[in-house]
Amino acid sequence: MGFLGDFCDDVARSIGFLSRIPMPGRHFVGYDGRLDRAVRAFPLAGIVIVLPSAAAASAMIALHVSSLFAAFVVVAIQALLTGALHEDGLGDTADGFGGGRDRDAALAIMKDSRIGTYAAVALILSFGLRVSALASILPLFTPLGAGMAILGAAALSRAAIVWHWSSLPPARSGGVAASAGAPEPGAGRFALGFGLLAAMLLFYFAKVPALGLIATLLAFLAAVKGFGRLAAAKIGGHTGDTIGATQQLTEIAVLGALALTV
Repeated sequence: MGFLGDFCDDVARSIGFLSRIPMPGRHFVGYDGRLDRAVRAFPLAGIVIVLPSAAAASAMIALHVSSLFAAFVVVAIQALLTGALHEDGLGDTADGFGGGRDRDAALAIMKDSRIGTYAAVALILSFGLRVSALASILPLFTPLGAGMAILGAAALSRAAIVWHWSSLPPARSGGVAASAGAPEPGAGRFALGFGLLAAMLLFYFAKVPALGLIATLLAFLAAVKGFGRLAAAKIGGHTGDTIGATQQLTEIAVLGALALTV
């Protein structure tokens, strides 16, 4: 099939895994559900998934809609298209890390679908921080620039998923992340390189200042490395929930960095 055909399959499979957007069935013929190679397409898949909310932001900025309302719409569209997949991971992780007295207790709590106090607080903060950061930066961009900035954050946060997934062992043998397969080293490097390059180009064309570019990179590194160390200390590796939490924390960090520097 060749590289291009395989990559198109990986993009479709990544979008299908990371969102509720339906993909053509031809990309899943003979597919066993593993993502070890497909993760290389996660940053591009993130851009595609977030494209509707970025377009909505551009349109609302062009129409001089309230930036606070526009920010809520952006976040709401993303949650709808992903089925709140990453928010679910963040909530479960917060409950497990906050309420688990040890590794086994934390993992048991993370498998429980009920929302605890830590999850509720984490989700309130996640939505609040993202909305407030977006509300502060959207008026500072042109309509097209606002959309590009949102897409840049999407690319970085999906690259962060692959980095977290690649750098830690599975915390449990039967979880979703373990069954999907460990990212291939080459696929992980491709995802990280593509995500960083795409994000920097999008931020550059959005006219993010040099300080903002540096700040977003530092925020990306701090979020992934810092949370990775916490996950290793708490449960000894990654789970599907910590992968989702990584996306949320990285997006918060990147948008916060833009809010502080643009």
